[in-house]
Amino acid sequence: MNEIQRCAWCGDDPLYVAYHDREWGRPERDDQKLFEMLVLEGAQAGLSWITILRKREGYRAAFHGFDPAKVAAMTDDDVERLMQDPGIVRNRLKIQSAIRNAKVFLRMQREHGSFADWLWAHVDGQPILRRRDDARVPASTELSDRISKALKKAGMNFVGSTVVYAYLQACGVVNDHLSGCFLHPDPGG
Repeated sequence: MNEIQRCAWCGDDPLYVAYHDREWGRPERDDQKLFEMLVLEGAQAGLSWITILRKREGYRAAFHGFDPAKVAAMTDDDVERLMQDPGIVRNRLKIQSAIRNAKVFLRMQREHGSFADWLWAHVDGQPILRRRDDARVPASTELSDRISKALKKAGMNFVGSTVVYAYLQACGVVNDHLSGCFLHPDPGG
């Protein structure tokens, strides 16, 4: 019996497996989903991704379903309320960053037609397909350095190159599935 081959990082945790199989590395062009992943990847900085996945529903509730306009309108009172919310990582700087980044995200939508248009223009609209045979993944690349720098210049924070590279992988801008993974476009090699 042939077992489905997956990237080793997802292990056998059902939450990780579902995330790997249904989301990670799939090209995402919906702005609200792109904003969700931006918030979650920023929240993950310094923590494990499984911690954030386990709190994802808490984040969804706390940040208005990741509606960037609603998040941008959040106030200092909302920050104080969220500092008491066990459903998210209670880090003041990360909460404030989500609000700040929402405002920048909206401005980028206005300036570029959509955030997706801006993001995908960095790769001419096509995912970068990497062929990897082992689990070693770079922490950052020239592309993540460039996008990180542009996001920071636009006014975002918690968007360092390592966070941005994880974001690019999560949103399918970079396909980093192992060559043998059933989700790699050429799973045989």
